[in-house]
Amino acid sequence: MKKIGLISDTHSHLDEAVFTHFAVCDEIWHAGDIGDPAVAARLAAFKPFKAVYGNIDGKDIRMLYPENLRFFCEDVDVWITHIGGYPGRYSTLIKEEITRNPPQLFICGHSHILKVQYDGKLKCLHLNPGAAGKQGWHKVRTLMRFEINKDKIENLEVIELAIR
Repeated sequence: MKKIGLISDTHSHLDEAVFTHFAVCDEIWHAGDIGDPAVAARLAAFKPFKAVYGNIDGKDIRMLYPENLRFFCEDVDVWITHIGGYPGRYSTLIKEEITRNPPQLFICGHSHILKVQYDGKLKCLHLNPGAAGKQGWHKVRTLMRFEINKDKIENLEVIELAIR
């Protein structure tokens, strides 16, 4: 079993509360728009870290992290990208691949809208942790925590950091 801390859209801001909320996590996953490479470095120094780059990330971030990251965690096929859309409205950048070869867990950021939605057609859980940074139109900064236990995604928690 692995406990995952999920974050996105930090836009160079890393709230110190993230370290408290993710202290119980085994890994941290970032769904893009990291901003400052120091944000990724601090998270990677804290826990094992996986990330993708987002549309605001410069060459420094893009050299360290891919646009799409697909891997297995326990027995769950995971796909993380920044601009992914959501069930019924996937981004044209990934629509063909996600339809042809759907993961069990699809994670994206970009919209700053926290979303948990099951795609029954693809049999895939879609997660967007919202935005943890201060830039954007969202009102509350958010994170997620969840567990992957063999082939099950369990105990999903939404964490509100603060008003933007």
